[in-house]
Amino acid sequence: MPLSRREFTGQSVITGAGVALAGTVGALATAPGALAATEPSGAAGHGHGHNSHPAEPGYGALVADPQGLLALPAGFSYRVITRTGVTSLDSGETTPSNHDGTAAFAGPRGTTLLVNNHELGGARSKLPHPVPHLEGLVYDPAAGGGCTVVEVHRSGEVAEWVGIAGTSTNCAGGSTPWGTWLTCEETEDKAGANGMTKDHGYVFEVDPQDRRANQQPQPVKALGRFAHEAVVVDPGSGRLYLTEDAAGPNGLLYRWTPPARGFRHGRGQLRRLADTAGELQATKCYDRNGAFVDDLSRATRIGTVYGVDWVDVPDRDAKTVSARKQFADGAVTRARKLEGMWWADGGAYIVLSYARDESPVQHDGQVWFYDPRRRTLTLKVLLGVNRAPAEDGAFDGPDNITVSPYGGLVIAEDGEGVQHLFGATDSGRTYPIARNELNIGTAQEPQYSEFTGVTFSPDGRTLYANIQTPGIMLAITGPWKRQNR
Repeated sequence: MPLSRREFTGQSVITGAGVALAGTVGALATAPGALAATEPSGAAGHGHGHNSHPAEPGYGALVADPQGLLALPAGFSYRVITRTGVTSLDSGETTPSNHDGTAAFAGPRGTTLLVNNHELGGARSKLPHPVPHLEGLVYDPAAGGGCTVVEVHRSGEVAEWVGIAGTSTNCAGGSTPWGTWLTCEETEDKAGANGMTKDHGYVFEVDPQDRRANQQPQPVKALGRFAHEAVVVDPGSGRLYLTEDAAGPNGLLYRWTPPARGFRHGRGQLRRLADTAGELQATKCYDRNGAFVDDLSRATRIGTVYGVDWVDVPDRDAKTVSARKQFADGAVTRARKLEGMWWADGGAYIVLSYARDESPVQHDGQVWFYDPRRRTLTLKVLLGVNRAPAEDGAFDGPDNITVSPYGGLVIAEDGEGVQHLFGATDSGRTYPIARNELNIGTAQEPQYSEFTGVTFSPDGRTLYANIQTPGIMLAITGPWKRQNR
């Protein structure tokens, strides 16, 4: 049943300028250089006012790496787990390139299993380091993307193998409560485009524990065909939420609701669904005055709360018209560069990257929180425009995201210039965790690849992250500690 505007307007009197959440992250606010320095008055649970000079969050300044790869705070260290052109798969080929979304799972005998996307689009024949096509694991023989599974032993030994191949532009995705990885294709290529022999733009399930379960891969068409970015699963309702990174027009936030009867989540169950099973819907938001919100990117005040309705997608397989283009103006709420997501605190943290034309005040990224019980979206983080991206300091272009076992968020930067992994505390103060020092440009015009795939090991001791180009997976360890608010 939709949340009526009257219901939301009445509810907003109670929720006020923001929703104070209990849990790991609580109510995030903003960051240095952001558009607003604090939460609006009346927002609760932020820890302000008790100490006018709280201790600085984080682990101190980053120390330059003599190896020219990764700057970290003093006391921290890193280890290269996989590197394109250097490490090899158990089948003999080199590790594929373009590392992207990653999730970590507890494996047998104390191992950690990491499912790693490889964001490789276009014809496989033109790619120097595609995901190898192994018998039984290929969806489209013309495509070069896919996933590998990386097994890290307590001894330090590493093994890597193909989880799925023949997919395209595997960007982000999401882990499931039943221990699998949903890999998302960020493309709308159909058979015949860019050399493809099958339609793309789907979600596929990869099981890191059971290689046999990945045989004969099939897309989960019930989740729609569009430029997928990330997905999370609500473990209570079984609903899935999905982001779309697209423009012209901007992409949408989607929700998939399972069939009311005859379906239960579990390993391999999604691929057995009928193509039109359940309901695929897109957001329609409005403010506390009942006014329709056309684009989330326009919000410029921390604590902004929107009510959310859900509108059916007419043709989820986008046979003739892209899913996001099937709606008339005023029918759905769009967003500039919907990126990573993470499920925590009973809802979904959702990243939007920079906005320029969409916003009355330009910004370099947002993090929203969707509360499915209240059916509200609340703006938690708003990054101001980074005026000097070539200089170390400010952060911009948030992308992949994870909730830290030590409090707050850890965010992978995909902005201009210098690239970081950075943290945001419960009150929204930010701090650096790592800086990419691998210059893939020139001395005169340096260039640094984005960070991707940020995720903690199941025991919380190791932070894994990728440098997308050329394709490096890193394990970061050190004196992790609970972060001050």
